[in-house]
Amino acid sequence: MSRLELRGISKQYPTVRANDGVNLRVLAGEIHAVLGENGAGKSTLMKIIYGAVQPDAGQMLWNGEPVAVTSPAQARALGISMVYQHFSLFDTLTAAQNVWLGLDKALKLPEVEARITEVAHGYGLDVDPQRPVHTLSVGERQRVEIVRALLTKPQLLILDEPTSVLTPQAVDKLFATLRTLSRQGCSILYISHKLDEIRALCTQCTVLRGGKVTGQVNPREESNASLSRLMIGAEPPPLKTRAATAGAPVLTVRSMSLDATDEFGTALQDIGFEVRAGEIVGIAGVSGNGQQELMAALSGEDPRAAPGSVTLAGLDIAQASPRRRRRLGLHFVPEERLGRGAVPSLSLAQNTLLTRTEAVSPFGWIATGRVQRLAEDLIARFHVRAGGAGAAAKSLSGGNLQKFIVGREIAANPKLLIVSQPTWGVDVGAAAQIRGELLALRDAGCALLVVSEELDELFEIADRLHVIAQGRLSPGVPVAETSVEQIGAWMSGLWDVQPDMANIA
Repeated sequence: MSRLELRGISKQYPTVRANDGVNLRVLAGEIHAVLGENGAGKSTLMKIIYGAVQPDAGQMLWNGEPVAVTSPAQARALGISMVYQHFSLFDTLTAAQNVWLGLDKALKLPEVEARITEVAHGYGLDVDPQRPVHTLSVGERQRVEIVRALLTKPQLLILDEPTSVLTPQAVDKLFATLRTLSRQGCSILYISHKLDEIRALCTQCTVLRGGKVTGQVNPREESNASLSRLMIGAEPPPLKTRAATAGAPVLTVRSMSLDATDEFGTALQDIGFEVRAGEIVGIAGVSGNGQQELMAALSGEDPRAAPGSVTLAGLDIAQASPRRRRRLGLHFVPEERLGRGAVPSLSLAQNTLLTRTEAVSPFGWIATGRVQRLAEDLIARFHVRAGGAGAAAKSLSGGNLQKFIVGREIAANPKLLIVSQPTWGVDVGAAAQIRGELLALRDAGCALLVVSEELDELFEIADRLHVIAQGRLSPGVPVAETSVEQIGAWMSGLWDVQPDMANIA
């Protein structure tokens, strides 16, 4: 029996046809992947199913009956729940209050908090129901979204990149839970750019390219290469790697400890490491273990570090402003694309001015033509799909906006580039491009610090790895001398010795 069927769904935006006659059929209890590169129309299609966007043409059938879903509230009443890639949470409310908004109001808030704790524990998702959302990292917010969707006991669950915040062990547990939901009759629409996940979990896969369906296959009978060809028309180019030739220290952190800024934050405890010119140092860890606090201390957003505890090429920057750090050659890509990496309502050209000042005179005059050319060059160099330099940041797909933001900082020729979650929610082709650019920057002599919850990514591009857990940093270890299993265990704080500068090669 079909749980969901889409017939000829089309959606036109001013500069792009997001969906073009899309047909999709999901059976009851089926785990069905929707695969496509960034900008292929996946998110628009999911929003149409969820009632957040209305199609221009086509028909939707729910349990065999035609329906017109005109709002997310109506979708939830039908039994459809969705976890967005870009989250829909109110920053000023707690996690429990956000979940409560989508549930039966007959439930009291303490009951909701108890159910959140129960479901979160059962799914291996660490969620504190009383924490205000503005204190949560991107990964922790995603966990709240997943738990909120699961509490509605949906007949159709739409998941967009749900494993980006989980350890390999937690991914296995989530997959077991999804398979249990499937056996109970819940259908799952699963969007992921991790082809191994799709092949391991899903029984059907619909592939989109340019808003059209290019194929429907059983992913278990396909290879990563064949899925890539369906998705982007080719296999992603292999990364050209060579052994790093590390030079002099560029970033040095010594015995840095910082108290949490609020009761829900993570205190940093005796953090020590260094990053040399011409190398990539990776930091792995489950979201919410101090990554956010460490990035704030290194970028200059939190200037409370003790004098001398953070140096850039020998200069003390522990209490320097973000502007001074940029002038000294430190550039930073935050994990939050919209709101911190880019201003949603501003154009791509205007967003270049957040961190690039080539087009600004000493007197503050802006050379608008030069700003326009800079944005156009970034769009061309990093293959960003956008309606030109004048397109608003919020109009881009998540992956295309990520390419623009990462490209903006790479093209600045930094001495030190700090990147948080460089390919989160990015398709395999774009991820390969971003990783290739990071490696090329390393080979040109830049020092790079990459914080990622994608272990495969860190093993692919990093030269040395640390793990952060509960505000502590593990010893550094060369990638060639460790394994995914060891790093996965360390992500629970299980390493033998306390980190100190003597451990750093």
